[in-house]
Amino acid sequence: MFLRLGLTSFGGPIAHLGYFRQEFVYKRQWLSEQAYAELLALCQFLPGPASSQVGIAIGLQRGGAAGALAAWLGFTLPSALALFCFALYLHDLSNSFGSNWLHGLKVLAVAVVAQAILGMGKTLCPDIPRKTLAFVVCLILLWLPGAGWQLLAIGLGALAGKFILTLPPLKNDSTPLQAVISKPLAGLLLLTFFLLLLLLPVLANLFHQPALWLFDSFYRSGALVFGGGHVVLPLLEAELVPDMVSQDTFLAGYGAAQAVPGPLFTFSAFLGAFAVPNHSPWLGALIALSAIFLPAFILVLGVLPFWSELRKRHGVRQALSGVNAAVVGVLLAAFIQPVLSSAILSMQDLLLALLSFALLQFTRIPPYLLVLLCAVAAGLGWH
Repeated sequence: MFLRLGLTSFGGPIAHLGYFRQEFVYKRQWLSEQAYAELLALCQFLPGPASSQVGIAIGLQRGGAAGALAAWLGFTLPSALALFCFALYLHDLSNSFGSNWLHGLKVLAVAVVAQAILGMGKTLCPDIPRKTLAFVVCLILLWLPGAGWQLLAIGLGALAGKFILTLPPLKNDSTPLQAVISKPLAGLLLLTFFLLLLLLPVLANLFHQPALWLFDSFYRSGALVFGGGHVVLPLLEAELVPDMVSQDTFLAGYGAAQAVPGPLFTFSAFLGAFAVPNHSPWLGALIALSAIFLPAFILVLGVLPFWSELRKRHGVRQALSGVNAAVVGVLLAAFIQPVLSSAILSMQDLLLALLSFALLQFTRIPPYLLVLLCAVAAGLGWH
């Protein structure tokens, strides 16, 4: 079932959640509407890819840990394999068709990120305080770029949310979800999550192994992404560009990721194929893919037994709202630099980006057709 969704679920995280609701709430009736709403609330609360985490949680509720793994594999592997193959043949394609078509994918990335910022801004920054917080974070990161400053900005967002933002009380204090695993085991998983987050950078710097460094970079990115899959763009860009992956290749791969179904985090398979020099591309892709999704697994299993109590804490909800507003600012800063600055080099590029944005926003054009349009337009000499 999840394999079929992984092969057909185009449209991004919001569309994925709609597919899940139709399939598992209405068609198969594996979950009640209330239980599905609680899963959405849980996965939006956690860092990581929300649609993938909802899929993992549905598999967990239905079939335990084995069900969670099966759900993730089915939903993730199709797009991961497609992007890995794109990485393998990127050089050959460039030699055969020239490099202009890659620039078209970079222009498409402008439209995709712009649409993500617009949608996330409406949802995560609905009032003046949160809009202001996002704008301040954007200015900070344009002035002080880098992965460390991004993490600091997200932390400041949590503090601002805790002490500044006001939220309405919860309307429903009960949860219909099953804990599935015991609280002691869940606590051990959460401890593992934080130990990996703290120790992996130390081990990577101590042993200087490219594979360990790659695992640390992707694990940290997956563990600190709040607000949806598009927010992984600035985190991975800060970690990998230009040391492991060129700016052009990074944005071209991000544009190509819009053409495949499934979660955007499978972009990691594309990047991993380039990121470990003198090693097999398969190894790099496998390390990157497993590392970026590992926090999602740990957090869903670790937080679910505590969710009924955690969701009632007003201060936690305030801090999360501040974090969500901050990540809009993080994504806005990445949109300005490097996405916009490296992709829009002429008036033709700007027109193609505006056309792509309009098609994304106001039509139901299949994503793969839009990718093809931008690649062909640039390849034929638009750029």
